[in-house]
Amino acid sequence: MIDEKLIGKTYPEVRYVVGIEKIKEYCFAISERHPLCVDEEAAKAGPYGEIIAPPTFAVVYQKEMFQTVLFDKELSLNLAMLVHGEQEFNFYKPVKHNDLVITTGKLHSADARKGNLIVRFWVESKVDDELVCTSMFTVLIRGGAS
Repeated sequence: MIDEKLIGKTYPEVRYVVGIEKIKEYCFAISERHPLCVDEEAAKAGPYGEIIAPPTFAVVYQKEMFQTVLFDKELSLNLAMLVHGEQEFNFYKPVKHNDLVITTGKLHSADARKGNLIVRFWVESKVDDELVCTSMFTVLIRGGAS
């Protein structure tokens, strides 16, 4: 079980510069073919004037924060018993290539259920001090409530 005093613990910001090739590679990997995400000429003529990342690209720029929390020695999570629960995302504005995304996170909750530990992490990502995405990551640690 996680010590209750750790609930609300915040983590240092993580910085990620969005690269156009990373956007294109990600789009290829998920079969995203929207012209605003993969076609530079079409994107220039579009509403943002340049390539934008698809919303699910948030998993790329938030990945390091999620890893930081999972490997936090104070939490002592048994990763061998971890099961991915769910991820909830709220999107506020598109992320473009060359954006500097700054992500912060905190431990939201840790609850025991039927001998398991349900852990939730809150993550916020901003560009130029404006929210681009917020997320709630939920993991289950089998047998972790004991």
